[in-house]
Order: sequence, then C-alpha cells, then structure tokens
Amino acid sequence: MLLCTTENIGHEYEVIGLVRGNCIQSKNIVRDFTQGLKNIVGGELGEYTKMMEEARTTATDRMVEHATKLNADAIVMIRYGTGSVSPESAEVLAYGTAVKFTD
Repeated sequence: MLLCTTENIGHEYEVIGLVRGNCIQSKNIVRDFTQGLKNIVGGELGEYTKMMEEARTTATDRMVEHATKLNADAIVMIRYGTGSVSPESAEVLAYGTAVKFTD
C-alpha cells in the first residue's frame, strides 16, 4: 500500500473515499513519574515521545487496514491530528483518501 501526503503520486487513480484510524493512549503512572523528574532538569521527554510514536504507528496501521478492506491501492493526502481526551490520555488520528489505480 502506497502512503503519501501529496495528491500527485505518479499514477492515475479514482477516489474511493475517506479512510481513518485512531489510537487513544493513556499515561503510565511509572512513565509519568519518571518524565515528571525529567521536567526538573529539562530535555526531551523520551518516554512520552515513544508513547506518541507508538500511537501514530497504531493509528496508521488501522487506517491502512480500513483502506485494505476497501481494496485501495494507495492512501493520498494523509494527515495526522492529536487531541486530549482527558488529562491522562491523548488521541492520535490518521486520515487520508483511499484510491484505486486506473493506469
């Protein structure tokens, strides 16, 4: 499956429709404690970075799964969004346009 953030991908295609995937990730009490300590000295909050990367990967995988069910060849115009669901959790949403090659 070709994944792209642009509309032009070197193929002619027909639009199938919107596909999406999401993941809601909650904080881990141990991770939260260690990252709170990191706030004191400064620097990257590596455990949170890792947590959000895992959430983006899961959201992308779910979006691809959605497109696969629609027999898509590619997903174009992919975008990501994030939001807070509660003080202890965040959502990552991946979405794009599923397409079928015609050439």
